[in-house]
Amino acid sequence: MSLDLLTYMFIGGSFALYIGIAIWARAGSTKEFYVAGGGVPPVANGMATAADWMSAASFISLAGIVSFIGRDGAAYLMGWTGGYVLLAMLLAPYLRKFGKFTVPDFVGDRYYSSTARTIAVICTIVISFTYVAGQMRGVGIVFSRYLHVDINTGVIVGMVIVFFYAVLGGMKGITYTQVAQYCVLIMAFMVPAFFLSMQVTGHFLPQTGLGATLDTGKSVLATLNDLSVELGFDQYTQGNKSTIDMFFMTAALMCGTAGLPHVIVRFFTVPRVKDARISAGWALIFIAILYTTVPAVAGFGRVNLIETINGPDNAGVEYTQMPSWFKNWESSGLIGWADKNGDGKVQYLAGSAFEGGKPEFLDQRGEYGQRLTGNASVSANEVYVDRDIMVLANPEIANLPDWVIALVAAGAVAAALSTAAGLLLVISTSISHDLMKKTINPNITDQQELTYARLAAIVAIIIAGYFGINPPGFVAQVVALAFGLAASSVFPAIILGIFSTRMNTQGAVSGMLVGLSVTIAYIVYFKFMGGTPDQLLFGISPEGFGTVGMLLNFTVALLVSAMTPEPPAEIQTIIEDIRIPRGAGEAHTH
Repeated sequence: MSLDLLTYMFIGGSFALYIGIAIWARAGSTKEFYVAGGGVPPVANGMATAADWMSAASFISLAGIVSFIGRDGAAYLMGWTGGYVLLAMLLAPYLRKFGKFTVPDFVGDRYYSSTARTIAVICTIVISFTYVAGQMRGVGIVFSRYLHVDINTGVIVGMVIVFFYAVLGGMKGITYTQVAQYCVLIMAFMVPAFFLSMQVTGHFLPQTGLGATLDTGKSVLATLNDLSVELGFDQYTQGNKSTIDMFFMTAALMCGTAGLPHVIVRFFTVPRVKDARISAGWALIFIAILYTTVPAVAGFGRVNLIETINGPDNAGVEYTQMPSWFKNWESSGLIGWADKNGDGKVQYLAGSAFEGGKPEFLDQRGEYGQRLTGNASVSANEVYVDRDIMVLANPEIANLPDWVIALVAAGAVAAALSTAAGLLLVISTSISHDLMKKTINPNITDQQELTYARLAAIVAIIIAGYFGINPPGFVAQVVALAFGLAASSVFPAIILGIFSTRMNTQGAVSGMLVGLSVTIAYIVYFKFMGGTPDQLLFGISPEGFGTVGMLLNFTVALLVSAMTPEPPAEIQTIIEDIRIPRGAGEAHTH
């Protein structure tokens, strides 16, 4: 059976499953649309949470980041997993007991302020759109490679699939769809990892294989260090970030992800607070399976990539003799070659392959070559490799069976669509529930609110698809802004709202505005206005500055609240009550 046929079967079969589940679990009320009726079993909710948490960034990009930047990639591993633990232990059970299933709803009611609610709605929508645009683009890239359609067509197919199970099924449809998607994506990630580990080290478990000794007598990491130095790269295990930057970046990722709204709502889909804690534990186990495997996949993939492209003696391989996977991936734009020295061999070394980054016209060899004439950088490197290639191309680089390649394609689509659906629901909920119902028109009926939610989801899907088809140049740059935004605005408001009875409206709003504005100013200056590395404050990168904004938020909020009147007595009583571990606390949709 051909690879194309297998890919169609795997992806088509998974789509049929997702749509079937959405039809079976169609939401009939706002409670089912927003929180799946509050009746999802903890284990199933743990799987759905893990699928929601592990987006295309986790499935496709994380191993690629680690494989190319080595030790510095640990910030992503620690930040994202630590963020989940922070969310599950410090936030979710208390938010569940408070009874508000959206971040803006909690902020608005806890701080008895429509201004605070509106700020939280804006943050939620900006954060969610930043992520969902990337997910839709990821779907388009996967389809362009495996289904041989252009990226735009791939994005449109993804929009149609998400429409069915997000707009029709709501949270109920999304939850049970994400259970299936978790099973698909974890198999798609782990099966190639087992193959790679056995192939490279002889160890079945990737986690133990990373430190195994190879036939050369050196470990995988030592081999990577030697290969990297020989080709002009830094040692794989040597980081370039300073300790303070690593700390601040990890903290920004951790606190930023803990404030992400699409995962918080997951803890309202189970019957009781106790079940919320249990499902959080299951989700952590399900997430850890992938995250503990990422460093091994990154290491194995990097070794295979270098040795395949440069050949066993690192002298380069004739382009005409390059394996089929290399030429297949050229058409997707994730890899490219320019023969700078005219010897017909592919040389992968340290340095930029092309001036300005990603090359163009990769699927037209003649025009592509002319385009690069006089445009190549002074670096001797002839190969452009996108980080996203590592997980997607790993099975082909390692000559794994075709069914494994098809499984990876289905897993990548599942990862992107699962998170896209959760984010789109958050956007629609923010508009229909937090703006329409809570702010603009409190008198709308349950059915009208459900209609607004579906209409908002449709509009959100169209906008997300537009950004997937026409990605703005700043999409990649504002990823850091999304984490910084959540860490410096929403996260302190939630933490102080739960653990400080003294925190009032004035303090929360002042803190959010200060943290938000300082973080945006810093990131905009360094990402868009030409700020140089020597101008960084204490060497803290824009990706880590959300931590500074968060600390300023906490400081300003506490100072302002100390100088202004206490919150009403009934608010203080509620806050005291939610920290007492008793009572079930049901999710209130009104």
